[in-house]
Amino acid sequence: MPHITLVKKVFKNGDLCKKCGEVSERLEREGLLDLINQIAIADESDAESEGMRLAREHNVDRAPFFIVEEDDGAVRIFDIYFKFKKYISNRAEVERQDLTDLIDQNPDLDFI
Repeated sequence: MPHITLVKKVFKNGDLCKKCGEVSERLEREGLLDLINQIAIADESDAESEGMRLAREHNVDRAPFFIVEEDDGAVRIFDIYFKFKKYISNRAEVERQDLTDLIDQNPDLDFI
């Protein structure tokens, strides 16, 4: 499973960016929040906050964004929720197919 970090932005006045709130609500509503391993905050009042550092490191200037670290070390950045969701959906389909293939190739396996 990949390690997924969601980076949200907090304005200098302490308010969460509107889009960040909307994306968090979508993740929860669509049952995807459990896939997020870490949430980092890009605090406009602290250039060294974890989220601001990650934004610089990955050259991202929009929030929210997702950092997906694959098992093979590859890193993917998604700054559009629907592209992230499509990626996750495609990945889940590949994993389901891998499991189906495994079961088909090993008829002696049984489920509990």
